Amino acid sequence: MAAVRVLVVDDEQMIRWSAEQTLRAAGCEVAVAASAGEALEVFERWSPQVVFLDLRLPDGDGMDVLRQIKEESGPATAVVVMTAFGEVRTAVEAMRLGAYDYLKKPFDFDELEVIVRKALEDTRLKREVGDLQEERKKAYGPESIVGQSEPMRRVMSLVDKVAATDSATVLVQGENGTGKDLIARVIHYRSPRADGPFIDVSCTAVPDTLLESELFGHERGAFTDARSAKRGLIELADGGTLFLDEIGDMPLVSQAKLLKVIETKRFKRLGGTVDRVADIRIIAATNKDLEAAVRDGQFREDLYYRLKVVPIALPPLRERKEDIPLLLEYYVRKYNAEFRKRFRGVSEAALRLLMAYSWPGNVRELRNLVERILILESGEMILPEHLPPEIAQPAPTSAPPRFRLPPTGISLEEVERDFVRQALELAGGNQTRAAQLLNVSRDALRYRMQKFGL
Repeated sequence: MAAVRVLVVDDEQMIRWSAEQTLRAAGCEVAVAASAGEALEVFERWSPQVVFLDLRLPDGDGMDVLRQIKEESGPATAVVVMTAFGEVRTAVEAMRLGAYDYLKKPFDFDELEVIVRKALEDTRLKREVGDLQEERKKAYGPESIVGQSEPMRRVMSLVDKVAATDSATVLVQGENGTGKDLIARVIHYRSPRADGPFIDVSCTAVPDTLLESELFGHERGAFTDARSAKRGLIELADGGTLFLDEIGDMPLVSQAKLLKVIETKRFKRLGGTVDRVADIRIIAATNKDLEAAVRDGQFREDLYYRLKVVPIALPPLRERKEDIPLLLEYYVRKYNAEFRKRFRGVSEAALRLLMAYSWPGNVRELRNLVERILILESGEMILPEHLPPEIAQPAPTSAPPRFRLPPTGISLEEVERDFVRQALELAGGNQTRAAQLLNVSRDALRYRMQKFGL
């Protein structure tokens, strides 16, 4: 075993000596303490990775020592409490306060090396999880939503308010590629639930017949292939956020069960009889018009209004074009780092073309474009020749209208009557020639002459 720092705290000299000899033989660096005060002094000075802690000390309660160690070190130090026979309830309370494990006296000193190995692995995993959570929080911080346009300012204001709570249901609506998934994650990782799970469910990716089993889980024997019980995604999201993407495609029968979960925080596994509690926040997203779906009977009205506690409407990129330069800068910087490129930005000519484009794929399309250019091209600037034909060679604009509609409007019948009259005058009353001037058949002309009394 690599040199691991282990602190043994016990007022019995024989236990301290035996534990120290055993752990030194296993390659550990060992310090010992006989009291609470001495234990905390050694801990502050030496920062051990594992502490074996007796709960009965001559100058204080071992539980107080445990609390202080966990407050200062968090998961970095694994604490194994040592208790006398009959103090199991106290040991369980210590586990609740953050102890890794407990040993009942008398114990086999040969167990200590195994416990140290397991404790180190546990703290390593907790540290990695903690680091990953911190990275996620940074990745979905305020700077992850790029935009200074008025529509995006309104979105960010709503996100800030919603993230400050941990229970309000949110409905994010917007076209494909506008960033609904990003908004959901930002809300989660900036909320009090940030340390809990974020479970992402695509209602279109799971077949209708399996969606309920995936969401609610099932008991053994609930259906033919249910050979064992399975926790559903709602259960796995306990303490965190359940993100239901494309909620508009959820079957009606599943919508009814979801409504009950939102209202009561309770559900049953398929084939089960026991009510289970789900402490979750639900964020739903869709690119569909749910109001129209409600009118058409394709979406439950009660669920729609229950989801729409806090609605967030994401604008398409064509309605916030002033954000395009900021988005380009953000993605150039991101993919420069990822692909080890040195692009400084976008040329003026390329930027004019990018600003004129309608972006049917929204921010996702822009992101994919920048990624593709930085993978395939070299140089310092994104140029017009790097852009795809639909952007670099836009379709010619339509010719200006030959006849302009007055701002106050006009009667279409009056316009038609006037043109028929003018054609007859120009043709000197010759109906064949007048029909040719209007590019209609002679019969069509006669019909209009009768219609307008000409």
